[in-house]
Amino acid sequence: DARGRRRTLETWKSPAHAALMARQQETRDGYGGSTVFLAMAGASNKLHWTCDRGEFFDALGQLVLPAALAGQSGTGCDPCACVASDFVLGVNEELTFSFILGHAANAAEAEQMAAGWTPNACLESLLQVKAAWRGLLGKVQVKTPDARFDALINHWLLYQTVVCRLWSKAGFYQAGGASGFRDQLQDSMALALADPARLREQIVLSASRQFPEGDVQHWWHAPGGEGVRTHFSDDLLWLPYACSHYLQTTGDAGVLDELVDFIDGPPIPAGAEDAYFAPHTSEQSASLYEHCARTIDRSLATGSHGLPLMGTGDWNDGMNRVGHEGRGESVWLGWFLCSVVEGFAPVATARGDEARARGWLEARQGWITALHDAGWDGAWFRRAFFDNGAALGSSADAECRIDLIAQAWSVLSGASTPAFTGSAMLSLNSQLIDEKNGLLHLLDPPFKDSANNPGYIQAYPPGVRENGGQYSHAGVWALMAQALSGDTEGAWRSFEMLSPAHRSAHPERGPVYELEPYVVAGDVYSAEPYAGRGGWSWYTGSAAWLYRAGLETLLGLAVQPGRLSLSPRLPAHWPAVELRLLLQGHDVTVHWQREPAGAGPLKSDRQLAWGEWIRLDTLPEKAVLLVSGDCPAKSV
Repeated sequence: DARGRRRTLETWKSPAHAALMARQQETRDGYGGSTVFLAMAGASNKLHWTCDRGEFFDALGQLVLPAALAGQSGTGCDPCACVASDFVLGVNEELTFSFILGHAANAAEAEQMAAGWTPNACLESLLQVKAAWRGLLGKVQVKTPDARFDALINHWLLYQTVVCRLWSKAGFYQAGGASGFRDQLQDSMALALADPARLREQIVLSASRQFPEGDVQHWWHAPGGEGVRTHFSDDLLWLPYACSHYLQTTGDAGVLDELVDFIDGPPIPAGAEDAYFAPHTSEQSASLYEHCARTIDRSLATGSHGLPLMGTGDWNDGMNRVGHEGRGESVWLGWFLCSVVEGFAPVATARGDEARARGWLEARQGWITALHDAGWDGAWFRRAFFDNGAALGSSADAECRIDLIAQAWSVLSGASTPAFTGSAMLSLNSQLIDEKNGLLHLLDPPFKDSANNPGYIQAYPPGVRENGGQYSHAGVWALMAQALSGDTEGAWRSFEMLSPAHRSAHPERGPVYELEPYVVAGDVYSAEPYAGRGGWSWYTGSAAWLYRAGLETLLGLAVQPGRLSLSPRLPAHWPAVELRLLLQGHDVTVHWQREPAGAGPLKSDRQLAWGEWIRLDTLPEKAVLLVSGDCPAKSV
């Protein structure tokens, strides 16, 4: 490997185990490696093994299955760890064995660790793992007319979010391993009900990656903290946005008083877009509230159109040249800032920081005015303005005439009116949704030869990733905007387009998709001949957002400290749903039916109207609620 460590392989056996261990020996520079072992507990048969993947391919590179594994190891191998053994089973006989993969500081510790993995230890560990997942996923369980929807909401979306985004921070298609400032905050927001402590932890951790000036690391690697300082304009704002969501859900205002250190490091050199370095812990610290407030304070500057400055990216990292000179403006960021201020200004007021709150709210009103003036193109909202003042996302553009997130967030922000959002959503539906291939385009037409260079997004082939493909993260925002605008049928069709389970089961879309049917894809190609093919899966923030869209927007579950409500926005063919909630010390089953409750067999502790709030302290510890009624034609 890179440090020249010599690897040897040997077998180790005990009466209850057979183990394969790959040792990383110390080298002359004194660097001590770790020992990796693979144990197969419960097997007493002779094991065959290899560390060379090449044993499975012939000279032409075609897959072959060797009669036996040759026990190859060493630095010249195509590395893998493979064990095999033959077993003979009698009629109705069962054989159980477990594979254990682990690591230790040295060979002796590895052998000691392996020896502890008896069959009973494996069984106990498996039971503990299953119990842990039941404890997490069991906090919210739903039962609807669609089994695929249930499987995603009850298991797969949160599973994908936790194991891939929060634990490994890597996937088959993206083996980065870094923590993203905006990324993991959004991921953790999906755990507000299932694991609020994890969301709290992520908020505090993210605050510790902020510079005293208010900006943050775009991403960093643990444990050293090496990462990149950038001019991205949205990263920092996800801190108060996530904090507001946590406060609204849990009421834990004590988190605002957590004292968190800043980090220090050199500024970005003049003319550069970013700087990579390992910052050091600053001598300055502040409350989490102050960390959040500084992000908003830093984001108040506007350009010539009265809109927030875009910097070198505003969620769409690929648009890194739109405002890199410091004058470009972002329409989407205007909507997002409106949401951030609406959620966090009351927090400032409650803490006696009235001057700050007033300043933010005055800025918000200015953004709203500019968004409906320069930001409006006549039938939809523009996306941005380049440093030279040219509009992006306008009907006058040959490429990127319309962008999805500028329309979706005009609804999600709550800062516009139906007179504008109605037209914007009609434009989104007609110009960005491909019903034939079941796709929600991020923008259209794709970039190819734009004279005003938007950035590296233009280097992607048309229809791939951000360049006009279905970027699932943004597609979920469109789904939420459709539902909140009253278009429940359109929202459900969008869910089916974004859902890996529904796409895979579709007779035409499924065969061309070519990805797992149980985890969300980050993107789906939109250009022929690959229209409908999945790009990359697992490592995408779309899983957390699709979970929230299904639970909070379509099913309409809202939870605040001590109370909850249900405001479903569901397709007409769904007559009823059920939610089982374990929260705040209560076990609550909520039944919703479209028709008003009659004298049916269902007994409930309380009957509620659509959107009506109920205090949990008025209910028994195990309660049944019945909610009836449909959403208004326009709920926003």
